[in-house]
Amino acid sequence: MGKSTQTGNHKSDRKKHIARTWKTKHRTKDLDQIHSDMTTEAAAKLLHQAVDSDVTGCAQHYCLHCARYFVDLRSMKEHFKTKVHKRRLKKLREEPYTQAEADRAAGMGSYIAPKKVEVKTQTVEEDMN
Repeated sequence: MGKSTQTGNHKSDRKKHIARTWKTKHRTKDLDQIHSDMTTEAAAKLLHQAVDSDVTGCAQHYCLHCARYFVDLRSMKEHFKTKVHKRRLKKLREEPYTQAEADRAAGMGSYIAPKKVEVKTQTVEEDMN
């Protein structure tokens, strides 16, 4: 006879989760991309976008640190209080990995510890319309 092809019920769950992680449908920006967005010029462009009806909330309510759009100001303020947002802020405190750091790790220089970057939740300007 031979061994049954099904050897456990939990292995199929693992395959589903792995497949989900590789899909790009819910892919967000990487931390180094967000760090480049946090520069003054890029942040000003992202926070003051023109009205776009194809984007959630007409692109008027954007969380710079999480790279997410929100429907209205209230939901964005609630997002600022969540664990997801606070974890992202904590991850963004560390300086992004650079080519110079990669060279030092390969033996072409001495080790320098990554610097800490001060990251605070963005200020919200309420429109009085």
